[in-house]
Amino acid sequence: MESRTYQIDIETSKAPEFIDITYQVQEFLRQSKVSDGLAIIYSKHTTAAIRINEHEPLLLQDMEDFIERISPRTASYRHNDFSIRTVNMTANEYPNGHAHCQHLLFGSSENIPIIEGNLQIGQWQRIFLVELDMPRLRTVLIQIIG
Repeated sequence: MESRTYQIDIETSKAPEFIDITYQVQEFLRQSKVSDGLAIIYSKHTTAAIRINEHEPLLLQDMEDFIERISPRTASYRHNDFSIRTVNMTANEYPNGHAHCQHLLFGSSENIPIIEGNLQIGQWQRIFLVELDMPRLRTVLIQIIG
């Protein structure tokens, strides 16, 4: 059994934002020459998630609205109160408690079986990087094992 790791760096443009990375993952699988195994897609961030869902424009809008409803950007978060927060502060800190709370429901990774050189995703399934915070550079790792 072998493992190959690839990286995608993605500049996001808004939040929330669903960025379809399925083609990149499929290309890394092709390059790896793995026939049977597992693809792990992982976000290296606590405010950007990896999810599988359908890439349909109205549904993407619905999901963006849903994200805002479950943890509104305008709600009050202790994480955003810099007068009391003392942990993990940086010089350019900004309020993003909503994005961390949203991430709890989405998660950092997806695992997809590989059979006969193909990702085992359904007809409408796509792999998304989900930006929850603000536009910035994001890093996604793809590990293919087989």
